[in-house]
Amino acid sequence: MSDNISGSNTKFRLALIQLMVSPLKANNLNRIGTLVKEAASRGAKIVSLPECFNSPYGTKYFRENAERIPGESTKVLSETAKEFGVYLIGGSIPEEDNGKVYNSCTVFAPDGSMLLKYRKIHLFDIDVPGKITFQESETLSPGNQLCTFDTPYCKVGIGICYDLRFAELAQIYTQKGCQLLIYPAAFNMTTGPAHWELLQKARAVDNQVYVAAVSPARNDKSSYVAWGHTTVVNPWGEVVAKAGSEETIIYADIDLKYLSDIRQQIPVLKQKRHDLYRVQAVQDCKP
Repeated sequence: MSDNISGSNTKFRLALIQLMVSPLKANNLNRIGTLVKEAASRGAKIVSLPECFNSPYGTKYFRENAERIPGESTKVLSETAKEFGVYLIGGSIPEEDNGKVYNSCTVFAPDGSMLLKYRKIHLFDIDVPGKITFQESETLSPGNQLCTFDTPYCKVGIGICYDLRFAELAQIYTQKGCQLLIYPAAFNMTTGPAHWELLQKARAVDNQVYVAAVSPARNDKSSYVAWGHTTVVNPWGEVVAKAGSEETIIYADIDLKYLSDIRQQIPVLKQKRHDLYRVQAVQDCKP
């Protein structure tokens, strides 16, 4: 497995936008440019928005805010990525396609072209008695494709929220050469305090990659209250950047030389016993 470490591209800046999502889609879309401009002005090369950045998160909101891709929201994302010359991960939006609704993430290159569309593959259907019951499957359909994209800095793997709990996805992305995994996510006030940081550390240490999870800001008046605490964890399992609950932008300098050093010092990725066990994808990642 090659770590693709070369010359001046061993470090780059990642920005995660913890957006306070408005009930009005237009308000959210109108604010994206200002926030991405600020991130780019501080040297960010890859910028990510949170899960459901264009509308509130909740089963009653998904279908009423769903749109086609390409559509209104992705047009804004494309134009913003091109204007500020960044790789822009469009968090996620509710996507309508042939009568079905998906929780979908699009990624745009600095020239404004769409690099991928990832549909959340694991739907958030849980029941924690006395605390939270949520059934995404009441409204959403699952995706069926894993997605990565290449940059001049490193390869990036994409998941959405509940996908973070599935170690196999992160393992496959690592096998495919990803050094950074980004999860737009909206954990809640039950799962957030318990598992948000723990899961990011687990994925980072198991795979010796950087892991970033980007949440909406917390709105205590929402029907679904997000935990916030957008975070970046390094391959040693250390938190290198973390937000509180309010709207903010956090930054992390991703150091691929450091990642390579960790993999050399504790070479678990080379020591796996593929003669005894194996995790593999049943189909190729896109693109």
